[in-house]
Amino acid sequence: MSTQDRNVGQAIAATVGKHQDIQAEQDRKDRQAAHTGQGKSPAPGPQRDEPAPPLPAQHQTKPGHEAALDPAPRYAAPHYRGSGKLQNRVALITGGDSGIGRAVAVLYAREGADVAIVYLSEHEDARVTQAEVEREGRRCLLIPGDVKDAAFCRMAAQRTVTTFGSLDILVNNAAFQEHSHAIEDLTDARWEETFRVNIHGYFHMAKAALPHMERHGCIINTGSVVGLRGSKELLDYASTKGAIHAFTKALASQLIGRGIRVNAVAPGPVWTPLNPADRPAEEIPDFGKGTDMGRVAQPEELSPAYVFLAAPACSSYITGIVLPVTGSVGAI
Repeated sequence: MSTQDRNVGQAIAATVGKHQDIQAEQDRKDRQAAHTGQGKSPAPGPQRDEPAPPLPAQHQTKPGHEAALDPAPRYAAPHYRGSGKLQNRVALITGGDSGIGRAVAVLYAREGADVAIVYLSEHEDARVTQAEVEREGRRCLLIPGDVKDAAFCRMAAQRTVTTFGSLDILVNNAAFQEHSHAIEDLTDARWEETFRVNIHGYFHMAKAALPHMERHGCIINTGSVVGLRGSKELLDYASTKGAIHAFTKALASQLIGRGIRVNAVAPGPVWTPLNPADRPAEEIPDFGKGTDMGRVAQPEELSPAYVFLAAPACSSYITGIVLPVTGSVGAI
């Protein structure tokens, strides 16, 4: 063997040994983490370092009620200070009784807006949202009804204007979701119901609100991470969310000349009544753990995005975007 070959062999052996040493060290750390229960820990929430509360197994009958969730979702955002970014504006929020809708209503009120809440039948939750808005010093109108009905949507928009004098912000947020494991499980009626609530309802509400909107008005649609990447168990729901994203961009292009902006927020997993009213109870403890942050979001972590997109001071040059708030890297 030549000296050169011997030197090459020694270099290879040294590199292999180095790689094996690195592997052995990591194996040791992995065993230690498994033994001590350490490893990936959930990322902290706003101004909180405590672990995310565990989610006990639970299931609800649709439409689901926030008052029955354990633990209670965090929507109040005590860390968030208002600065008048929506002073004296008027917002109409569908699905505003609970979840993301409630959290958005609270922050809109904190920023100076009056709020109309459209919801289906969750009267107890809606009254809590109303009390929270009023605690912020603003007025809140409750409007129960079904966004699938175009006539109801026109009535809701008109009641908002009659009560508050204007309509500046529409947040389309109401949704229906039910998992399935196979396309064969989706009847025509079930497919149509999901589309009628999730995308037809957005169309009806936008069409009803626009005659009342002036320049500087805005529409914010709630999309979803599953509208960006799909979901094998939410075929119909994910399809509607993809449609919402396209609807957002198309309507933004149509309305830009009228000075009305249209954007969407695409949440990842959020602790709201929508999910225990969809998932089997035994799946709830793992809900959200698949995100890079290792936990489900709280509604108060989504609501500032809706303030950002509603406030001209923040986003007057932004329209037609889908803003992902997913707890993971590379959502788009």
